[in-house]
Amino acid sequence: MKKIRLTVAQALIKFLNNQYVEFDGVERKFVAGIFTIFGHGNVIGLGQALEQDAGDLIVHQGRNEQGMAHAAIGFAKQKFRKQIYACTSSVGPGAANMVTAAATATANRIPVLFLPGDVYATRQPDPVLQQIEQFHDFSISTNDAFKAVSKYWDRISRPEQLMTACINAMRVLTDPADTGAVTIALPQDVQGEAYDYPEYFFQKRVHRIERRPATKEMIQDAVALISKKKKPILICGGGVKYAEAAAAFKLFAEKFNIPFGETQAGKGAIIWDHELNLGGIGETGSLAANTIAKETDLVIGVGTRYTDFTTSSKWIFQNPEVDYLNINVAAFDAYKLDGVKVVADAKAALEVLTEELDKIDYQSDYETQIKDAKDKLKAEVDRVYAVEYTGEGFVPEIDDHLDRAVLEEFNKVTGSCLTQSRVLGVLNELLGETDIIVGASGSLPGDLQRVWRAKGTNTYHMEYGFSCMGYEVNASLGVKLAAPDQEVYTFVGDGSYMMLHSELPTSIQERKKINVILLDNMTFGCINNLQIGHGMGSFGTEFRFRDKVSGKLDGGFVPIDFAMNAASYGCKTYTVKTVDELKAAVIDSKKQTVSTLIDIKVLPKTMIHNYKSWWRVGVAEVSSSQKIQEVYKTIRKNIDQAREY
Repeated sequence: MKKIRLTVAQALIKFLNNQYVEFDGVERKFVAGIFTIFGHGNVIGLGQALEQDAGDLIVHQGRNEQGMAHAAIGFAKQKFRKQIYACTSSVGPGAANMVTAAATATANRIPVLFLPGDVYATRQPDPVLQQIEQFHDFSISTNDAFKAVSKYWDRISRPEQLMTACINAMRVLTDPADTGAVTIALPQDVQGEAYDYPEYFFQKRVHRIERRPATKEMIQDAVALISKKKKPILICGGGVKYAEAAAAFKLFAEKFNIPFGETQAGKGAIIWDHELNLGGIGETGSLAANTIAKETDLVIGVGTRYTDFTTSSKWIFQNPEVDYLNINVAAFDAYKLDGVKVVADAKAALEVLTEELDKIDYQSDYETQIKDAKDKLKAEVDRVYAVEYTGEGFVPEIDDHLDRAVLEEFNKVTGSCLTQSRVLGVLNELLGETDIIVGASGSLPGDLQRVWRAKGTNTYHMEYGFSCMGYEVNASLGVKLAAPDQEVYTFVGDGSYMMLHSELPTSIQERKKINVILLDNMTFGCINNLQIGHGMGSFGTEFRFRDKVSGKLDGGFVPIDFAMNAASYGCKTYTVKTVDELKAAVIDSKKQTVSTLIDIKVLPKTMIHNYKSWWRVGVAEVSSSQKIQEVYKTIRKNIDQAREY
């Protein structure tokens, strides 16, 4: 048996260079590269290995460990999980910074390989710089925090352990039913230790991503259920994209005249103006999808995790005769809501179901309801896109949240009268069919799911499994790496931008242009709406100076020049306060070759509110506020109407 003497770090890099995936007969390299922030826990281990021979791996220099890992998530998500990046950090704070990103990857079922440095396996010297000492257990380090957020976790305390760890890492990273964050902790002494690795460990491995077929019995159960139902609705989940099943999904819907709603992950698999596309569904759903959902007698969920936003806290499907059919490659998700289970690849299952339902000439009983709902949705989107602030005659859904004194104060500070819905309307008009939008948190994902018209397939990239603030800008770099020939637009609020935009300068360094659309309302707007809508006032959610008299954060708004911030990195920037300025900025940004940032001053509380939906949140059962008492009564009523499993 021929052997090769390498350090653990060198062997790991050599192994990663020889991993491939095959899907539908197409083979591609699986690990595109590695994001790095070097410190004493990895620079002379993995760093030395990469300097000596990185192979085909592209090495990127991150600015923040969480930020670069978000870029890796954005890349893998845009690549439909068929190609990934690894991320390496030092011991301690560098590793801890990646835990949030690992949680984001796992919540969204996106494969990312985390390679944090670790404390000495020999425990000599102890304690090393940045080491956490647990008096009751010396085997614990910062990296143990990854266990709760990883789909596979391992620590390499001996060189030969690398081989089984790597094989198992690939098993999970390429498993469509069980993928997510994979963490291999690398003690800094072990990284440099040498071992005689068998040559076969470095052979080319092709991991075939199989289309798992549904069993005959599963299909029979599904056909029996569908055949009894008159008003079904489909849910297009992220699994439709990852399985590359959009064509099969669309054919199924068309053949049997079944309308569909979209989850955040599934939106954009099929363009917005398809006659059966009702738009987003659930708490942040559209007027059309939520109208049909109330009456449906069968929910056919395809590749969805059924989050509380998708089901409107298990409340939106009000028909007492409603049943669930769950088509999902993951048995865990197929079992949700006590539905009939088809545990299979989405495309494979839909193709067989189409054949079997065609044999019995199945058709839904919808007549004009779908078209009526679509027409009302179009009119509603046109309406909110046109809303402008005049001081009166505002959108009814927004009126309950408006404080005109706040609007006047904001206008005085910024000079802007722009509403959020109007801004989105202008952007939707100006962005092209191939332009990709990226988002994650705050009020923007809700507005975008409700009214954004995805004109091109797979141009809507939203992280809403973890709703992680700070994902937006950083993931956009990963999206651009995945789709270098398309324009990428980050939709981000001021709060999320301030929380984390570390890879914006990395985009400059890499010459990978992204366009940041920053909506500044000087508020954590989404949560401000949540508290006001549930009987509270604006408490701790607006960005205000601490008042010298009251001692509270209720002074004037804190203005920030975000354009100046981005310009310091080398971005082309714009400050926008009017529709004309917005249009001019977007048009000019398209001509640029460097990353851009458009700082849009947007009136607070002018986002779009819910359509026929409800979201269950914890509300005080006892309160001195009459408003909160009334909200609690409503919540208890809705809980009684919701499904309990």
